[in-house]
This record gives sequence, structure tokens and C-alpha cells, in this order.
Amino acid sequence: MFESFSIIFTIAALFNFINYKWLKLPTTIGLMILSLLLIIPLMLSEDVFPEFYKFFCDIIVNADFKTLLLDGILSFLLFAGALHVNLATLNKEKKSIFLFATLGVLISTFLVGALFYFGAALFGLELPFLHALLFGALISPTDPIAVMSILKEANIAESLGIKIEGESLFNDGIGVVVFSGILLITTATGAHSTAEIGTEIGMLFLEEAVGGILYGLLIGFLGLKCIQSLKENPQLAVMITLATVMGGTAGALMLHVSAPLAMVVAGLFIGNKIHVNEDKNPVQKAISAFWEILDDVFNGILFVLIGLAIHLLDFNTSYVLLGMLTILIVLLARFISVLLPYSLLKHEEKKPIKTIAILTWGGLRGGISIALALSLSPEFSGDLILHITYIIVLFSIIVQGLSIGRFVKKLFK
Repeated sequence: MFESFSIIFTIAALFNFINYKWLKLPTTIGLMILSLLLIIPLMLSEDVFPEFYKFFCDIIVNADFKTLLLDGILSFLLFAGALHVNLATLNKEKKSIFLFATLGVLISTFLVGALFYFGAALFGLELPFLHALLFGALISPTDPIAVMSILKEANIAESLGIKIEGESLFNDGIGVVVFSGILLITTATGAHSTAEIGTEIGMLFLEEAVGGILYGLLIGFLGLKCIQSLKENPQLAVMITLATVMGGTAGALMLHVSAPLAMVVAGLFIGNKIHVNEDKNPVQKAISAFWEILDDVFNGILFVLIGLAIHLLDFNTSYVLLGMLTILIVLLARFISVLLPYSLLKHEEKKPIKTIAILTWGGLRGGISIALALSLSPEFSGDLILHITYIIVLFSIIVQGLSIGRFVKKLFK
């Protein structure tokens, strides 16, 4: 695994350099496009250099995308993102963020699931309804990493930016909990009564979501106290933040609480208590710089892996056509899942439909969706769901990602 990780890291660094020097695209999009372009010569080499092709395939397989993301770098990315979020600003949008990350995810899950179920039937693909709901749950969380840098360049309003960033930070954890709940129903159907399943889902929510938030506060508090006593030792303070994430994630997995939610809460708690964005003292500067670099490193690895892993899939006409239809389904569900919660809130915008449109088009899907799809075995329609998920993610990052900046400028010019 170390060899695979090292090679992928090297590719990510090289692609980052190429993108910075010549392509000038947003980092995540540039890495994705370069990874997809690399696939072409690799595919052509299969017959000429079969051993090299097999070696490269083994690298991608051995990297274990699902485990690497869900049990590893997702915690680092969420902590890094939360660390620099201003809690006072986030608090102003707390109602909208809460509704988008909870009610919005649930609405999207069931809308996508229902429409995807009927869409699959149109192409003669057998798909149980609960499996369609699993797809709805894994595709509903949005990715803060892929869109925030683009939106910042477009000079959007602060309130809109914090809505997108705050929602994305929290709905990863909520999405995983919803996915786990539906997976529990799927595996328990026929073996347990409705009341028993309902109780298990309730306990799952308490353990994963509520437990994750409380656990995040605990490790954040402990990490903070250590950091505050290290004013003259910024290197050790950085090590404490790293230990908070690594040890905290390991503890979350053992306690069966949500590691993503815990890392978001811990990052928000530590970042705002030490005022990491001010960069006035050595500890603030060291922590801020370290996590910005680590964020770039893991982002590069994540999006290179997404791009390179596509050559291991075997797309057919039915999958591609269903994927194109599902793009429309996901966008429609995103629009409705933003519109309904947004209508429950008081807002100052003269034309709130513009905000809803940006939240819809800016709701990019990323690595969390692919990782959850990879966790599904064939008995849960894993092959079909993985192929469709890849189509959605590629469209989301490349098409929506490349156009969101111009879209925002056109709406607010």
C-alpha cells in the first residue's frame, strides 16, 4: 500500500505542477482532467506493455480508495476545512446550514432514489427500490473541496459562501449516517420487525450523529488545552492537531461514532478558539500553514485517484444512457432539496431564486460518493451504482466545476 500511495502522491504533485504552470485551472478540476488524459496512453499500453499496464492497475487497486478516503483522508480534509471556518459567520447561517445538511439530504435521498428506480426500469435494468435509495443517499452529500476555491474567485457574497461551505462540511457526516441507516434496513428486511428496524436506526443515529458531535467536542477540547499551553513551541502544537485527527479518527472507529462529524466539530472548536485565521503568533501561523499544505496534498491524491480509477470500470450503453438521465435527476433533486428548506427561512435577497440556482449548480459531488459506492457489494447492485456514481461525479466536477464561476458572475453582474 505504501508503494501505491507514494506513486499516486508523486503523480498528484507532478499534475499540480503542470496545472499551476500551464493549465491554470482550479486545482481539483485540473488534477481530474490530467488524470483522465493519462488514462488514454495507459489503455493503449495494455496490448504493447501488458506487464506495465497490470502494474499500474495493481497500484490503483492496492490504494484501496474506499478505506483510504472513509477511514483516512476524509477526516484530514474535513478537519482542515473546518479549522479555517469562522464560527461567528457560520452561526449567522446556522438555520440554513442545519436544514440543508439534514432535511435537504433526506429530501434529495428519497427523490433521487425514487426517480433513479424508475429510470433504471426504463433501460431494463433490475434494481430493488432500497438499492435505489442507497444510491440516493450516497450521491446527496455535496463536496466542499471541489467548489469553494472556484466560488471565492467569483467574489460571491459571504453569506452564500458560508451556506455552501457549512452545508458541505456537515452533510458528509449526515449522508454517511443516512446511507448506513438505509443499508441497515436493506440487510434487516425480513429478519426483523418494523419496530426493531426503527429502533436500530434510531440507535444508529444517536451513536453516529449525536455521538460523533459530542466526541468531536471532547477531542477538540483536549487538543485545545494542549495547544494553548504550547505558545513557544509551534511544532509541537502542530503535532497535537495531527494527533487530534489521527487518534480521534481511530477512536471514532472503535466507538462507532461518526468520524466525519467529529472532525468537523473538533476543527471548528480548535480553529475558532485559537483564532487560527489571524496568524498573529507562531502557533497560529504554523497550524494554519501546515493544514493548508496537508489539505492540498490529500486533495491532490483524492482527485488523482478518482480520475485514474475510471479505467478499471467497464461502461456499457445502458449504463451511459442511464447515467446521463441520472445527471438530470440529481440536479432536479438538488434544486428541490434546496428550494424546500430555503422556503422555510427568512432571507434578505430580493431574488432568492438566484441563490437557489447557485446552491443547486454549485452542489458538486466528489470522493465521498465514490467511496460509499465502492463499499456496496454486488448483492446491493454495487456494480450499477458505482458506474452511475462515476458518471455523476465526473460531470459534476468537470462540467459544473468549470462553469460555476461564469454562472455566478452572469447571475450577479
